[in-house]
Amino acid sequence: MFDIGWSEFVVIGVVALIVIGPKELPAVLRTIGQWTTKIRRMAGEFQSQFQEAMREAEMADLKKSVDELSDVTKGITADPFDFSESTKWEPKTDTAATAGEAASDATPAPAAAAEPAGATEPAGTAQTPAATDADASAAPAPQPGANPAPPAAEPIAEGSGRA
Repeated sequence: MFDIGWSEFVVIGVVALIVIGPKELPAVLRTIGQWTTKIRRMAGEFQSQFQEAMREAEMADLKKSVDELSDVTKGITADPFDFSESTKWEPKTDTAATAGEAASDATPAPAAAAEPAGATEPAGTAQTPAATDADASAAPAPQPGANPAPPAAEPIAEGSGRA
């Protein structure tokens, strides 16, 4: 607290002995000790009251937190699969208009189907009947998702080192 060493205490004692006198010095030291005791007691009471106020404030904060949590959990039921209190879902009533739009988008335009095959190709690239016959005789294109045919086996020549 105070940075007083033994040498300072000796100086203070000698001055007190000279000023107060040897006859009254013990009564003065007793009175100083009692005041010191009272000051320490009041400081301890203040600290304990301050700590008690801090505990009460902390308890009030904890109570507030618990109340908030209990308010949040009031809406939670014990059974998460209990749908008796939930609202019933109903589809939109305007489904006829959206179904008509979807059907018109799905059907192809009749004008595109009526055009001849040569009309949509650029000039000079029209297929001849011979070219279409050659395409028809070729192997059919594999279907999506179908497994391709395995490659043809190579004949093994003798002396090639394969067994």
